[in-house]
Amino acid sequence: MAEKKKGGSVVNAVWSLAEPIVTSLGLTLWDIRYQKEGANRYLRIIIDKDGGVGIDDCVAVNDALDAPLDELDPISEPYNLQVCSAGIERELIRDFHFEKYIGAKIILKLRSAYNGVKLHKAVLGGYADGAVTAVFSDGSEHTFEKNEITSVKLDDFDGCF
Repeated sequence: MAEKKKGGSVVNAVWSLAEPIVTSLGLTLWDIRYQKEGANRYLRIIIDKDGGVGIDDCVAVNDALDAPLDELDPISEPYNLQVCSAGIERELIRDFHFEKYIGAKIILKLRSAYNGVKLHKAVLGGYADGAVTAVFSDGSEHTFEKNEITSVKLDDFDGCF
């Protein structure tokens, strides 16, 4: 959840390098993930901007990061670099994600059932120290500690879940 960093020190090193570059391109660095999937490793740079990210934004970030990443050389094994959009129904992970979207509709997935269900639609009523306050459609609210939560995503459209 909040400030979760998949890939640990690699993510921290790449974040320090990438954030000013991404910002200079008029974008927001949403998240970085360094993950192993099967035999392959992936460094995913996830970007965002008001109005949405297009393929040209992804290409610009990829091109701008290519040489600095080679120079920094934070990963000793071969990996695939992927630059992508945070997308709709983006997952809220870092503190600034939650702070930005207080008042927004969310889909909250819990480890254990609350009121008989694990998946809730709500409004993000507050966020502090990793705890998420959800306001439900009946006006009730409940604060969930980060260890109770599997994921929090924006509910960008009224689709089913």
